[in-house]
Amino acid sequence: METHETFTNRDLARMIVPLFFEQLLVMLVGLADTFFISQAGEAAVAGVSLVNQFNTVFIFLFTALAAGGAVVVSQYVGTRDRSLASEAASQLLMFSTVFSLVMMVLVLVFARPLLSLMFGRVEADVMDACLVYLRISALSYPALAIYNAGAALFRSVGKTSVTMVVSIISNVINVVGDYIGIFVLHAGVAGVAWPSLVARVASAVIITWLAFRETDVRYRMRWICAWNGSMLAKIGGIAVPNGAENAIFQLVKVALSSIVALFGTYQIAANGVAQSIWSLAALAGAAFGPVFITVIGQCMGAGNIDEAERYFAKLMRITVIFSVAWNAAVFAATPLILRFYALEPETISLVIQLVALHNTFNALVFPFSGCLGNGLRATGDVAFTMWVSIVCTLAVRLVLSYVLGVVLGMGVMGIAWAMCADWFARAVALVWRWRSGIWKTKRVV
Repeated sequence: METHETFTNRDLARMIVPLFFEQLLVMLVGLADTFFISQAGEAAVAGVSLVNQFNTVFIFLFTALAAGGAVVVSQYVGTRDRSLASEAASQLLMFSTVFSLVMMVLVLVFARPLLSLMFGRVEADVMDACLVYLRISALSYPALAIYNAGAALFRSVGKTSVTMVVSIISNVINVVGDYIGIFVLHAGVAGVAWPSLVARVASAVIITWLAFRETDVRYRMRWICAWNGSMLAKIGGIAVPNGAENAIFQLVKVALSSIVALFGTYQIAANGVAQSIWSLAALAGAAFGPVFITVIGQCMGAGNIDEAERYFAKLMRITVIFSVAWNAAVFAATPLILRFYALEPETISLVIQLVALHNTFNALVFPFSGCLGNGLRATGDVAFTMWVSIVCTLAVRLVLSYVLGVVLGMGVMGIAWAMCADWFARAVALVWRWRSGIWKTKRVV
C-alpha cells in the first residue's frame, strides 16, 4: 500500500538548494564587506568589528523571534487553516516591528554610554568609528526584524526560493553601495554602514510586499493592527527559549575569545583563519535547519505523528550525507584557500589540524546536535532543547575550553576539542529525546 508523502524529494530539494545558496551568498558578501572595510583604515576595521559583536545580540534576538513565528505558522499550515496561519504571520510582523523599534530607540539614545561601558578603553578614533557605525546600523534594526518575519512566512510554506532571490537583491545593493561609499565617496565607516542600511530596508520592503500578495498564507492589515495575546504567547513560547539559548551561547563566545587571547600570536592567527573556513563548512547545517522546522512543523500541525517520525529519519539521512560530502570538499580545498593568506608553515599546519577536527565532527555529529534540535523545536519540545543547549555550552564547552586549552596547555586545539565535545554531548541528549518519542506529545497549536 502506497503512503502519501506531504513532501516529495523534489519538494525537499526546492527548499534545501535555495537555502544553501542563500547562506553561501551571505558568507561571500561578508568576505566582500571585510575587504571594503579594510580599505577604510585600521580604526574603521576595529570599530566595525567591535560594533558587530554588539549587533550580533540583536540579530540573534530577531532571528529567535522569527523562528518562533515559523514554528507556529508551519503548524497552522499543517492543519490547513490558512486563516490562522496568516494571522500568526501578521502578528509576528506586528510584534517584530514594535520590538525592533523599541530596541532601535534605546540603542540610539544610549549609544555612547553603551560603547563606553563595553569598549571604554579603545582609542578615540576607534570609538568615533564605533559611534558612527552603531548609530547607522541601529536604524536598520526594524528592517532586519521585518525581513526575518517575512522570511519566516515564506520558509514556513516551503518557498525558500523567495528568500534566496530577495537575499541576492539585498546583497548586490550592499556590495555596490560599499564600493561607492569607500572608493567613490571615501566616506570611511559611514561608507559601509549606509549601504547595509539601504540593503536591509530594500529586503524588508520587497519581502513584505510579496507577503501581502502571497496566495496561501499572507499578511492581512486587520491582524497586523491587532493584538492577539494568545497567538503571541504561542510564538513567544518558542522564541523565548530559543533566544535564551542564543544569548548564553554569545556570552560564552565572548569568554572564549578572552581565553584565545592568552595564547601565542601564531595560535590566535591560526584560530582566526580556521574560523573563516569553519564558517564555510557550516553552511550545510545552516541550510538544513529551517527545512526541519517547515517539514516537521507542518506534519505536527496536521497531527501526522507517524509522518513526522518518517521525515525526522529521512531528513537526518539527507543532512548527514550532504554534510559529509560538503565538509570533505571544504577540507580538500583548505590548502588552496590557505594560499591566499601570508602565514608561517607552523600556522598553516595548525590551521589544517583545526579544520580537519572541526569538519569531521561537523559532518558526523553536528547534524544531530544542531539540525535535529530544530526539528524538536518544531514539535514544540523547546524547554528540553533549551536546557540541553545551555548546560552543554556552559558545562562542556566553556569548562573544557579552560581545562584543555589553559590547564593542559593544548591552546586553540583544546578549545576546538571542547567545541566538538559540546556537539557530541548535545547529540547524545537530543538523539535520546528523539528516540524516546516524548516530542510526540507536544502541542503548539
